[in-house]
Amino acid sequence: MLTNTKHKNFYNIGVSYVKADAKTRGKFSLSKEDQISLLEEAKSMGFDGIFVLSTCNRTEISGFASRPCLLIELLCKYSQGTVEEFRSISTIQQNQEAVNHLFRMGTGLESQILGDYEIVGQLKMAVKQAKEVGTINAYIERLINLVLQSSKRVKNETKLSSGTTSVSYAAVQYLIKNLPDYNSKNILVYGLGKMGKHTCKNLAQYTQNKQVALVNRTEEKVDEFIKDYDFIKKAKLENLTSEIENTDVLIVSTGASTATITKENITSNKDLLVLDLSVPANVSEEVKQLDNITLINVDELSKVTDETLAVRKQEVPVAEAIISEHKQEFNEWLNHRRFTPAINALKQSLEAIQQDEINFHKKKISNFDIDQAEAITSRFIQKITTQFVKHLKEENTSVNQSIQVMAKVFGTNLETIDAKNN
Repeated sequence: MLTNTKHKNFYNIGVSYVKADAKTRGKFSLSKEDQISLLEEAKSMGFDGIFVLSTCNRTEISGFASRPCLLIELLCKYSQGTVEEFRSISTIQQNQEAVNHLFRMGTGLESQILGDYEIVGQLKMAVKQAKEVGTINAYIERLINLVLQSSKRVKNETKLSSGTTSVSYAAVQYLIKNLPDYNSKNILVYGLGKMGKHTCKNLAQYTQNKQVALVNRTEEKVDEFIKDYDFIKKAKLENLTSEIENTDVLIVSTGASTATITKENITSNKDLLVLDLSVPANVSEEVKQLDNITLINVDELSKVTDETLAVRKQEVPVAEAIISEHKQEFNEWLNHRRFTPAINALKQSLEAIQQDEINFHKKKISNFDIDQAEAITSRFIQKITTQFVKHLKEENTSVNQSIQVMAKVFGTNLETIDAKNN
């Protein structure tokens, strides 16, 4: 069991599109059920502050641990990946690096398509889920609040998210650029999660195609969704194979943990373009081996760029400046939280000395003015503590070393100070 020691660091460990392809990321992806199970085990092990984020582009764990390998072992236990695989394609960030990563990720700077803000909603849900399990502490809550504040400012004050560029957008742009007669093609969208909805909306916005069919495990969701899109017809899941036989383009975004489209679903020899927007892949590898199939995954789609990306890149320095402001605010809060208990303990020690001295002089001096002595010495105490606060706020100050010196010189209880800090 992980003990609640004070010697912990804040880590972010995981895999992402930067070093891992879609197939490898699929091995480390975590279903919602697995995420909850992981968090519950972490809680039982004594982890203080941890949350899990698993999307098509990344799977990460952020949290406090004595060693990062504890987080890595949890990830590998609940995913299909191994520790050996993780070592070759992972990122491990600690303390300020981990904090910086969350700020950059939450503002779209670390998205596979620069400025894609879908991650913001995913981050909110990840933290909400961890909060429901009971694994969010004050540090993470404050950090994520400031990440979201900076994200909102970047979105409102810059053009980092100008235009529309996301995986679902890229899928539609791929059709436009690679199929000259895309408006007359039969298109089947399989899956009505967030990605499926965005795909349908992008088809409506950027094409004039009126031959779109939508299939989903829950038919009621399709009925509700297509009320606003009269060009989309409902297809039944039990007829999936025949629907695929009659389509020219299949867009898959079922978000399942295993393949939902297999070789058995392909019964026609006519050419079929398949766009798999899911991680892990929802289209099995064997489908790609068929001569009549062109299979495109999320990594290939993310290479689709347009002029909006050039505009976005120019906005990166502005976004980074906004991030710096909120990071500074977080670090000021963090330092204040760390040294306030020490200052309070120091003040209590000085007040104890004050009372001892006043009691001593009261016995030695006749007509001793206690009120005046208390007023003068209280001012001394205030000035001394104020100087220590200024010292601890200085950029190059080691708070831990300073607290140790205070504890040694003034006799403050270091154990108590550290317990209050954790």
